[in-house]
Amino acid sequence: MPVQARLTPTKVPLSNGLSWAGRAVHANLAAMTLSTQLGIATAVVALTVLVHLVGLGALLAILRRHRHASSRMLAAMFNTAAILLAAFGLFALHSVEIWIWAGVYRWLNAFPDFEQALYFSTSTYVTIGYGDLVLPPGSRILGAIEGASGIILIGWSTAFFFSIVDRLKLLERGFEHDRAE
Repeated sequence: MPVQARLTPTKVPLSNGLSWAGRAVHANLAAMTLSTQLGIATAVVALTVLVHLVGLGALLAILRRHRHASSRMLAAMFNTAAILLAAFGLFALHSVEIWIWAGVYRWLNAFPDFEQALYFSTSTYVTIGYGDLVLPPGSRILGAIEGASGIILIGWSTAFFFSIVDRLKLLERGFEHDRAE
């Protein structure tokens, strides 16, 4: 004779990892209007763009201190350090922006803890979107806009990084030209 499993409503997880008791918290999110979602998303996008702009400006100011080296070995070391600084700086910028979005999700109680909010924000920002965690109805526009924002900011970083590497190549060519004379 088969044994029937007894399910208690408070223990059954939802698709986003929340218990049934967590539904009450999400009822407020379901009531969020489209204009409220767009307003919040606009504010967060403006903040992350500002963070990105200031961060790129700071990185550029640091990298502009890069000077011509007196030897080929020093030039290679300076170029390597500049590329590493740019790469880690860009990674730090994107991390801050992801954390801002995760903080907004936690502030809205879209997820029960910060780890889930950060995981969702990271996979959305970089447009991986596994789908194992989803925003509750009434807040899903925020996730879509975070994905679009992430694509644009990552593209901006790619262009910045390319220009830095290209500039370093020009400095290297100038060094080789000066040595030939």
